[in-house]
Amino acid sequence: MLSPQTEIQLIAIVVAVACAIPGVFLILRRMSMMSDAISHTILLGVVLGFFITHDLTSPLLILGAALMGTITVYLVELIYKSKLVSEDASIGLIFPFLFSIGVILISMNAGDVHLDTDAVLLGEIAFAPFNRFIVGGQDIGPKALYVMSSILVLNIIYLTLFYKELKLSTFDEKLALVLGFSPIFIHYSLMTLVSITAVGAFDSVGAVLVVAFMVGPPATAYLLTDDLKKMIFLSIGIGGVSSVLGYWTAAFFDVAIAGSMAVMVGVTFLIVFIVAPNRGLLSIMKIRKKQKSTYATISFLMHIINHENTHIEETESSIYTIKDHLGWDNTFLDDVVNRAKENQYITINEEGIIKPTLSGKEYALFNYYDFVERV
Repeated sequence: MLSPQTEIQLIAIVVAVACAIPGVFLILRRMSMMSDAISHTILLGVVLGFFITHDLTSPLLILGAALMGTITVYLVELIYKSKLVSEDASIGLIFPFLFSIGVILISMNAGDVHLDTDAVLLGEIAFAPFNRFIVGGQDIGPKALYVMSSILVLNIIYLTLFYKELKLSTFDEKLALVLGFSPIFIHYSLMTLVSITAVGAFDSVGAVLVVAFMVGPPATAYLLTDDLKKMIFLSIGIGGVSSVLGYWTAAFFDVAIAGSMAVMVGVTFLIVFIVAPNRGLLSIMKIRKKQKSTYATISFLMHIINHENTHIEETESSIYTIKDHLGWDNTFLDDVVNRAKENQYITINEEGIIKPTLSGKEYALFNYYDFVERV
């Protein structure tokens, strides 16, 4: 029998992995906030399912939640397609409305039942090991671990069966339609999967951590790779590592485990956001600095090329007066001139007139026309 600490970490890892799989496609489809809407509105599906069965362990609760998640997506898209409001406004209208109905129904009719909004939103993974799965009088582990493992297997099967269709409908919906795939079926089946994953994590981690696991790791992976398969595996790894780090951080500081895990997801994203090789903040700043330098060199060269052998060359291309015509400060101009001289793009004669070399003309004209074409 495993220790409660180990069981908590295993549950968190399974939840993170299960959320990461559909989360990747939510990020790529620019529907990340839909996970937030679904993770809240499925509360209404759970409540309605409970009113029908009067049993919190009934599978009908998961079915009701999945159906409500699909209804949420349909209503959001129905309002958005009217072109009267934006997509984010549609989400902001629908999910508080359906979620509030669920909260009202709980407060009015289920006050004596262990079904409360705090548990749904925040969850308490520390209590998950106490809800045991008993088979034939034998304790075989925490129920949450088996529920989420089953959902994880379902997500893996769905991904395996529909990987090609998911990939194609995500990146080129029109081509998928031409090739005979049904983007609508893929879309709503994915949303149903998101709903099932979210409701499965209600008892153990709560809606807030579901959103963190469904958005954070895939968004982090997206900064690291453009390859879909690598993005999926990176999302799984980042989610798993964040959950373990979050647990031990919570244990060290004696704080809420679910909140600590969500914080670690955010911290991981922040680190990658800053240091990612190609899309990180530092990398982008470095690229922009290089682009600024390149464009300044091209502008400088084009200026002296345009005034070469003209009657105003002495004033326009003189090392002493060119600053006034370009409007640059001395430090920046000195950097550009020194860089051009190092690359043998220019020469400066005895009168201080800047002359472009053949290689300088070729460099400036090639990059100028390339820049114009891209613009």
